[in-house]
Amino acid sequence: MAVPISQMWTVASYVVKQKLVGRKRYPLVLMLEPLFRCNLACAGCGKIQYPAHILKQELSPEECFKAVEECGAPVVAIPGGEPLMHSRIHEIVAGLIERKKYVYMCTNALLLKEKIDLFNPSKYFSFSVHVDGQREHHDFSVCREGGYEAAVEGVKEALKRGFRVTTNTTLFDGADPNSVRQFFDEMMELGVESMMLSPGYSYDKAPDQKHFLGRARTRRLFRSILANRKRNWRFNASPLFLEFLMGKREYSCTPWGMPTYNIFGWQKPCYLLQDGYAESFDELMQSVEWHQYGTESGNAKCANCMVHSGYEASAVNDTFSSLRGLLATAKATFFTAYKDEDALKLLNEPVRPVHAYNPLVQIENATSQLEETRA
Repeated sequence: MAVPISQMWTVASYVVKQKLVGRKRYPLVLMLEPLFRCNLACAGCGKIQYPAHILKQELSPEECFKAVEECGAPVVAIPGGEPLMHSRIHEIVAGLIERKKYVYMCTNALLLKEKIDLFNPSKYFSFSVHVDGQREHHDFSVCREGGYEAAVEGVKEALKRGFRVTTNTTLFDGADPNSVRQFFDEMMELGVESMMLSPGYSYDKAPDQKHFLGRARTRRLFRSILANRKRNWRFNASPLFLEFLMGKREYSCTPWGMPTYNIFGWQKPCYLLQDGYAESFDELMQSVEWHQYGTESGNAKCANCMVHSGYEASAVNDTFSSLRGLLATAKATFFTAYKDEDALKLLNEPVRPVHAYNPLVQIENATSQLEETRA
């Protein structure tokens, strides 16, 4: 199974309860950012371009627990920054497990072997290791040689210790679909529980603005990757969300489905956009003009977005909105081949991966920034 049955049951029960009480907008996953500090400086990232005094700040465990209780979502994702750089991250994780939240801690794994003794295996906890593809592509994506090897070593160590391990992969323009499919094989051979996929989002602050995917190119890329798939590939995503990426479904964005809490408060309106902050979760839900966001809104910042943080919850909501959605999800769960002759032809088209004609740029301020924020 892509996720434990107990987690599937918890999430399904939660969503059904929201439906029964008539709640149209509800959170599914809390995106909890306890810090922005990171030991990488990826060119496509929009999260680490803050001054040093901001990068030094951390949410306390108590602030994290309060946010989790306000929100009530059954799943908590901990991105960043690099969460393993947080001075009390083990306390945060332990507290969330105690509250029986399913926790995915996103990490580039550079510190995983060093910090792993701070954690204990649990059905409620997974290391979600950031791996953006095979070695050359990943190292180019994170702007660091050896990044892929560190991630793989971290995965192996966590699996050896009995932890749940998933991967999260962001794909940009120039991704080679054949290489991505080979990457899936590598991750399954490693023994990871499942893989999360998403197209990249064009953060305003990201140094590299050239390689973000538009919607048409996103559908073409994911159709070539996810059609004619192997039976042993396991994905940590709604099967309907994967069909959305392949162009088989249309969804409206539900930015409230994965709300974000960080050192500034509740981020409006979503994980990807920063249009102000609310002091409480209720204020977030009540104060945001939700109709101003999403592809249908005409908001230029949302025009090309197909990211999981906006559409995964839409797909899950579709599953439980009708018998038709439930049956579609069941079909997509058990019949995963998606035979498609035209998609096979796409795999034969010549591709020039970005790393093939661009040098790997190791952004040196990652190291200097780390030393500055530790001072």
